[in-house]
Amino acid sequence: MAKTNEDMGMEIFGLFTEVSIIAQLSISLFERHLPEGLTHSQFGVLNWFHRVDDEATPGRLAAAFQVTPGAMTNTLKRLEAKALIKVEPDASSGRRKRVTITPAGRDMRQQAIESAAPLLAEFVKAFSAGAIAGQTRELAKIREYLDEYRYRESIRLEPKTDKKSPGQVSRQGHSIFWRGMQLPQGT
Repeated sequence: MAKTNEDMGMEIFGLFTEVSIIAQLSISLFERHLPEGLTHSQFGVLNWFHRVDDEATPGRLAAAFQVTPGAMTNTLKRLEAKALIKVEPDASSGRRKRVTITPAGRDMRQQAIESAAPLLAEFVKAFSAGAIAGQTRELAKIREYLDEYRYRESIRLEPKTDKKSPGQVSRQGHSIFWRGMQLPQGT
């Protein structure tokens, strides 16, 4: 029997709910293993430089992490105070800043990953490498689709100005709908 749109919707919602719960649990576990004074948000920025690019503007980082420019500025100031990143004026623009990771930031990222090694070793015992690789490939496809969807939506939608702070783009209504959701009992 073919599944109805409602059945598929519930399966998709269930998938996103599971991903959200896994994210919450894994972030909580990972944060407990991070080096003293390093938050998950700060690690995320350091890891972004490893995964994506050697430099970025604060605005590019805020967009990548889907946070407000103010929230990203706060994270960057804390990382800069620890000498894990450098924030410098952009030579081609009088107003823009350029953010780069320092060698100490690269070392801190590596130290954070190594500090989570016991957690990862236990995880590997519970799940086969093949299962993890297969699920990672499928999850990457979903992430790529959602990134593309977010990009298409950002082009399609007219930016709304927040009345409280003129010139700022309102992010209301653009949060991930499944964050914090729980599956119904028995699923």
